[in-house]
Amino acid sequence: MTDAALSTAAAATAAGPATGSPPAGDLAGPDPFGLPPRRQASGAAAVRDRLRRGVLALVAIVLLCAVWEGYKAIGSPQGTRLFGAPVLPRTTDTAMPHVWSVLAELGRPELSLRDDRTVGESVLRGMWFSLRVALAGFGVGVAVGVLLAVAMARLRVLERGLLPYVIASQTVPLVALAPLVAGWGGRLHLGGLEWQRWMSVALIAAYLAFFPVAVGMLRGLQAPAAESVELMRSYAASWWQTLIRLRLPASVPYLMPALRLAAASAVIGTVVAEISTGTRGGVGRLIIDYSMSASSDATRLYDAVLGAAVTGLVMAAAVALLEAAVGRRWGRHA
Repeated sequence: MTDAALSTAAAATAAGPATGSPPAGDLAGPDPFGLPPRRQASGAAAVRDRLRRGVLALVAIVLLCAVWEGYKAIGSPQGTRLFGAPVLPRTTDTAMPHVWSVLAELGRPELSLRDDRTVGESVLRGMWFSLRVALAGFGVGVAVGVLLAVAMARLRVLERGLLPYVIASQTVPLVALAPLVAGWGGRLHLGGLEWQRWMSVALIAAYLAFFPVAVGMLRGLQAPAAESVELMRSYAASWWQTLIRLRLPASVPYLMPALRLAAASAVIGTVVAEISTGTRGGVGRLIIDYSMSASSDATRLYDAVLGAAVTGLVMAAAVALLEAAVGRRWGRHA
């Protein structure tokens, strides 16, 4: 079967039943009152939508800081308890510093040396290290998840045999798994390549990232209706041609949310693995170092936690850019 015919078949499956109605996402059909048909949002509308989301994100951050300072102003120094159980933290400067104190600490020297780097520089270096490791784990996790999803979609016996174990794999405590992976990795030698500590951390990140991709991709590959699949078969399309022309395009709306969740999971796995294995260079190690002085001053610990949160936001932004690029590409095809 030629590529042109397959493209026609895939377009026919996307357009729905042949009832004369336009495809979804294109024209909305003639208006009974004689108004022009509605079209997709213009580029200016998309820019306004992104700007609105950015403003809402800033407002959310301001509200979070206001709630923090408000509770610190009216809360009990001993914390808030409900039925004898602590539910909210203490409001002392040691346990809950002011927002401006946390930000001001970023500009102070990390040690009591005049030429030493500041806390902010150390946090940025840790973020850069953790971000690279998380990206490596994210890439491996996405590749493994996509391959597993395609294999399970191809053979039902693999889905029945592997999917329960894929789900059960996420019940293993990460804190207990990370030292084991680090211990195994220390004995590996891939030819002339020596296994590094950061590779163990990336492997833990991939372990968390592959699960949402595998489940979301599998759901997307199984999304096309039976009538669409039968139409492709009537064109004598092979399974791989159906995968490329029909199932992969149908999986995009399911894959993008899975990638966002996988990106966040990769950052979480990276930070937790750095804490569990003591890998130096990342935000997780800074959390360990700064927590040693948290009993007297917790501002640096909050700076490290803030760095971990910003790392997750950077990963989410990267996935959002990828989603926008994929959306524009598929929009042009449509």
